Amino acid sequence: MTDPAPLPPGGTIGIIGGGQLGRMAALAAARLGYRVHVFSPEADSPAAQVAAFATVAAYTDAAALETFARAVDVVTFEFENVPADSVRLLSALVPVRPSWRVLDVAQDRIHEKQFFNANGIATPPWREVAGIADLAAAVAEIGRPAVLKTTRLGYDGKGQARIAADTDLAAAWESMGAPVGVLEGFVDFAGEISVIVARGIDGAWAGFEPAWNVHANHILDTTQVPAPLAAGLAADAVAVARRCAEALDLVGLLAVEMFVTRDGRLLANEMAPRPHNSGHWTIDACVTDQFEQFIRAVCGLPLGNPERHSDAVMKNLIGDDVNEWLEVLRDPDAKLHLYGKAEARAGRKMGHVTRLRPRIRS
Repeated sequence: MTDPAPLPPGGTIGIIGGGQLGRMAALAAARLGYRVHVFSPEADSPAAQVAAFATVAAYTDAAALETFARAVDVVTFEFENVPADSVRLLSALVPVRPSWRVLDVAQDRIHEKQFFNANGIATPPWREVAGIADLAAAVAEIGRPAVLKTTRLGYDGKGQARIAADTDLAAAWESMGAPVGVLEGFVDFAGEISVIVARGIDGAWAGFEPAWNVHANHILDTTQVPAPLAAGLAADAVAVARRCAEALDLVGLLAVEMFVTRDGRLLANEMAPRPHNSGHWTIDACVTDQFEQFIRAVCGLPLGNPERHSDAVMKNLIGDDVNEWLEVLRDPDAKLHLYGKAEARAGRKMGHVTRLRPRIRS
């Protein structure tokens, strides 16, 4: 069976989700000559502000989804908390890349960890827990400190409870706020990295080099490239991400977050089948950035060159940090990206700034 023909310029890409990832993907699509139609329950979403068309409807609105599908040539998504059943409905009407099956794995922490382990990828120790009795047994086995997380919908520290030496388990279970959770063992890590890979319809792949990530209050604060990793470990990290993409038969973009242990091992933490916050540095520092690569893969185009031409540090602008926009613009080495969000709230990603330096080649 031959691969589907590439979507020619002038076609329409449907993006489910209206956030900043969709916004930057829509801008990349426009540079390649495509129109974008955003589907989101939010009016005046960041993505809709730069898209040709927008549907404002619930993700479970079957009639709206069907109308949307008939108005586009291909569908993708910019975050993974879309109901998999909605994406499956769309896939009967229009090509969806990545598939709803990929979404089903990535949006459930239990499925995700089972996937990693089934493919020979190490993770921190973990146990599924379905009540306080399960939690107590899991804590006794894994030990403290540990982290209790919801299986779905948690991100940027939401839906999590840290289990310290003196934590009351009943209180932790109540604060986690879900009927089923995952207990993860604490990792004494040297750092956190992420690798983003693209995979095309024909199975071709291209990977960005690992990025070094630092979090503050459970939200990504800065990303640095090059990451302070030995060459062999960096290659191993890219290989892990590639293995995941191939095992998922993914068409699109996949970000895999990993811990680097103090003894030099890699432990997979999470994955996301879409552009990722830790890949924003690529917009200004690479020949082909993550958003263009995403559009290329989804549209069946040849993948671009992910090589980095500059060293970079990307910093998120969270909440009131965005008020520094004018000062950032006074810095000749800074590249400012704002997301069009009207209200700056605590913990809300309002934009990012990337500072570049010429790449130092060995």
